[in-house]
Amino acid sequence: MSTETSTMTLERTDAAPRRPGYGALWASVPREFAFLILTMPIAVLSIVVLATTFFTGLGLIFVVFGIFIVVASLFIARGFGTLELVRLRWAGRPEVRRPAWDHADRNQGFWRTMFAPFIDGHYWLYLLHGMVINPIVSVITWSITVAWTSVALAGTTGWIWQRYIPDGEGRNFWLHDRVLDFLVPGNTFDIDPQVGESVFEVILGVLFLIMLPFVFRGLTVLHDLIARGVLGAWRSEALEREVRQLSASRGAAVQAEDTSLRRLERDIHDGPQQRLVRLQMDLAAIERKLEGDPDSARTLLLEARDQAREALDELRALSRGFAPPILQDRGLAAGLESLASRSPVPVTREIEVPTDAALPAVIERNAYFIAAELLTNAAKHSGATGIRLRASMRDTGESGHWLDLWVIDNGRGGAAPASGHGLAGLEERVHGLRGMLVIDSPLAGPTTIGAHIPFVPVAASAD
Repeated sequence: MSTETSTMTLERTDAAPRRPGYGALWASVPREFAFLILTMPIAVLSIVVLATTFFTGLGLIFVVFGIFIVVASLFIARGFGTLELVRLRWAGRPEVRRPAWDHADRNQGFWRTMFAPFIDGHYWLYLLHGMVINPIVSVITWSITVAWTSVALAGTTGWIWQRYIPDGEGRNFWLHDRVLDFLVPGNTFDIDPQVGESVFEVILGVLFLIMLPFVFRGLTVLHDLIARGVLGAWRSEALEREVRQLSASRGAAVQAEDTSLRRLERDIHDGPQQRLVRLQMDLAAIERKLEGDPDSARTLLLEARDQAREALDELRALSRGFAPPILQDRGLAAGLESLASRSPVPVTREIEVPTDAALPAVIERNAYFIAAELLTNAAKHSGATGIRLRASMRDTGESGHWLDLWVIDNGRGGAAPASGHGLAGLEERVHGLRGMLVIDSPLAGPTTIGAHIPFVPVAASAD
């Protein structure tokens, strides 16, 4: 997977949607006609089934199984409403966001599941749609569809097949007997009624045929608007879902931070802390032997110096998990350059982040940590001889601003997020920032890992 291809999959086009041309309207006519012509049979079936089950259950409401019949009618209404949404999607309309039927806090146990429709307003709206709204609207749209299609087809083809139909007695020529007499009273035009009627029907049929895609589109949009208002999810549900996602993201970020702190605590305890304890013991021994045995004290002093140097080196290595001063003073670009220069494996740098980028501090710190972890993993575990680090920013318009970090190595591949390991922790951290981690690491390599993090520019947030 190339970085360019992966980045393009995350971008959204900013261009405003264009109105479909006349040819596109005609291309949708078969699907819209099938949708409209099937509306009446489905509406008749829904009103028969729903009215029968609902009113039967309502009449037996004081009997135990009457309640179950009412509940069944609500579930049947949900089925008919879902069918309407599927048909609209098949007819080419944008997908309607459906209600969240499964509530983990409410649907627990058999009885709560059975009686959940009574307290869920969506079930009653679906019942209203299937019993009242859709049958009424379907009568109108189905009648217009049949009448408009009949006039368009009969008018444009009548001159072919009408000649084979016996005239019969008393045939009325509507054009000759009504229209011309109304427009030109007492007209003296010598027009054959048969020919005049055929010409009039062709003109009328052509006009109806030209307008047919607009009529079908309008009738389909009418059903779509009703479905969005009655069968779609509510805005409050979208807000509730957003709150749940934010809570989950915050929980993931807190968990990732807690895991990092615990690992750092363990590393300090197992490494520098033990060396500092040893250093303290060596200094005490040096103090005791300084006057009586200076040679042994000198030897212990050399060992203590080595212990201090090794402890300092380990502390420096552990401190890479924190934001260094260069990140605070010179920004993310300089911090990434510093990381790449310290890598034991040669790193090709493509840092396209401006030095004065309007990145929030929390995004800079996390991006620095993610890049450090990815470079460390590539150097330790991949067996790579070369690493490519790429960082860039993009403004996708509707979906906001994004920071993209890519680390690509030519190692052995096979990297995957395993529970309790580095990539899993990075994935949690990125998800906590409401971003996404892309991992493409086939066996034999190469390994491509991309972290895509959304952010709000500092200048925009200050406003």
